[in-house]
Amino acid sequence: MRTQTHSSGERVVVGVDIGTTKICAVVASGDDVGRIHVRGVGVAPSDGLNRGVVVNIDKTVEAVQKAIGEAERAAGIETRSVVVGIAGDHIQSFQSRGVITVTGGEIDRDDVQRLLEDTKHVAMPADREILHVLPQEFIVDGQDGVADPIGMSGVRLEANVHIITGLVSAAKNIYRCIEKAGYAVDDIVLEPLASSLAVLHADEREVGVVLVDIGGGTTDIAIFEDKTIRHTAVVAVAGNKVTDDLRKGLGILHDQAERLKHEYGVALVDMVTEDTEIQIPGIGGRPDKAIGQSTLAQIIQPRLEEILEIVAIEIKRSGYGRHLSAGVVLTGGGALIPGTAELAAEILGLEARVGRPLGLDGGLVEEVDDPKYATGVGLVLHGLKTGADGGTSLLAAEPERTSEDTFELTESTGDGYDSDPDGLVNRIASRMRSWFDEL
Repeated sequence: MRTQTHSSGERVVVGVDIGTTKICAVVASGDDVGRIHVRGVGVAPSDGLNRGVVVNIDKTVEAVQKAIGEAERAAGIETRSVVVGIAGDHIQSFQSRGVITVTGGEIDRDDVQRLLEDTKHVAMPADREILHVLPQEFIVDGQDGVADPIGMSGVRLEANVHIITGLVSAAKNIYRCIEKAGYAVDDIVLEPLASSLAVLHADEREVGVVLVDIGGGTTDIAIFEDKTIRHTAVVAVAGNKVTDDLRKGLGILHDQAERLKHEYGVALVDMVTEDTEIQIPGIGGRPDKAIGQSTLAQIIQPRLEEILEIVAIEIKRSGYGRHLSAGVVLTGGGALIPGTAELAAEILGLEARVGRPLGLDGGLVEEVDDPKYATGVGLVLHGLKTGADGGTSLLAAEPERTSEDTFELTESTGDGYDSDPDGLVNRIASRMRSWFDEL
């Protein structure tokens, strides 16, 4: 496997957000003291996906090559491997519990690894695969709330974990697109988890927060409490539905509807103080027509309300509705519509803010200071934390962790997609070690 380094010796990671409306590539590097610099950004329109799932390989490959190529030119490097995101309404999650007997009397790393393997022994359809296993807590001889069981004495070790699964075919198609574009896949990460790395403060994850990433094809939801992921969901109602409503309601083309949404869209009718007149080009030689901005808002608001009501259902289903003291953080392109945060606060009954990438120290920081880049930035942050900069660094010494990072992704299972199965096993083992470093 290959190592990717900058000329200065910094580790370089490339994150690729494969979205329904756009494919975004972000190149970032990390130095020895933990500073993160954005080296390059590339964006290409995406026509080969539907609701987060690849439906046209060739179009997706072309867009991936264009986005990564643009980021490469900006960064002045040649990329060989990437960290890629996965989303789509096929994503499902559930809680699981495992229990083992400790034979030596003292719990060691092998016991914990054996326990986490035990949690994966759940009945699943043949077309689904485990993407992530995220530990919630350990229980030693009935004593719960244990953060680090290693070194403790006990005979019975249990763990509660959050398991995230996806369709095998969806993940395989993402791998195939990246490989056909000429790159290797370092890691595949659930996109709402990546976004959370970029836009959430550590104290928000501790006191309880819900992340809502409103993309083009899907809305991703992740709930955190006590520094740990508690619930995830992906729903297939998002920004494209708003555009479709405008297109059908006004009788205009898709591109025209998208432009109107970005330039004049407002999430709340009450926010329109001056009803600006907007000229809409006629279709098929028909004369132009004019509408008021309030008319746009009357079309946009009901669809955003629907999206947020689905979010409210997921919050209720998670059982953590009373634990979200930090409220809701909105990100993704859909969060750019003025008034979305105010509407979310009204619908969900929580404080709301728009989340932009945090924790960047230099480079093209202003260029990625936008909710639509949250997933791409989160993917490179994940890669830098786990050492995914071309493969070999996954086996190198991990950077020092803080207690704020205890929700880090722990495992991507052996999924049969990687062309280097031995390397995959090594990466899994390394990720397990990195998790212990965080405890």
